[in-house]
Amino acid sequence: MFNKGNKDSSSPETGAYSAPPKRTAMKSKAPSILSGDLVLTGTIVSDGEIQLDGTVDGDIRAGSLIIGEDATVSGEVQAETVVIRGRVTGSVRARQVQLASTARIEGDIVHAALSVESGAFFDGHCRHSSDPLKDSGGAKPAAKDNGVKAEPAAKADSKPPAPSKAQDPLGSLEPPVASKSGF
Repeated sequence: MFNKGNKDSSSPETGAYSAPPKRTAMKSKAPSILSGDLVLTGTIVSDGEIQLDGTVDGDIRAGSLIIGEDATVSGEVQAETVVIRGRVTGSVRARQVQLASTARIEGDIVHAALSVESGAFFDGHCRHSSDPLKDSGGAKPAAKDNGVKAEPAAKADSKPPAPSKAQDPLGSLEPPVASKSGF
């Protein structure tokens, strides 16, 4: 290249250039930064790290997620690690969840490891799971068929039946009447 004796075939004089290296071969290690003035509606999916300082109305799936102090997420968050300093309205599913003192969470958290700083606000349920990303939190096991058939539910406007005297465990609440015998 700098030797005067050797001329490269890809020099500008010959007009032939070698192709630039492919972008896929160079995998970026830098985080994706979504700035504070960004408002996004939709789903975000990334295998890498995301630093969110704006507003997202939708779900986020990432390898690693940092939600900044002024950031707001309305939707489900799934990641290997999540650091929450801002506001999340929706469920959080991650192997490692860290709630900073400025965090405000309104939703459920499914985690393998959880740390909460003093001052963090959390309104929801918290559940430990060995693999929170593969766990299906909303699915409940099917009820077993034990041969007993359920009766149809009563109408909301119907009154419950009055208890019969035979079912009344307290019996009559009237005081006993004194007899007029000589005793």
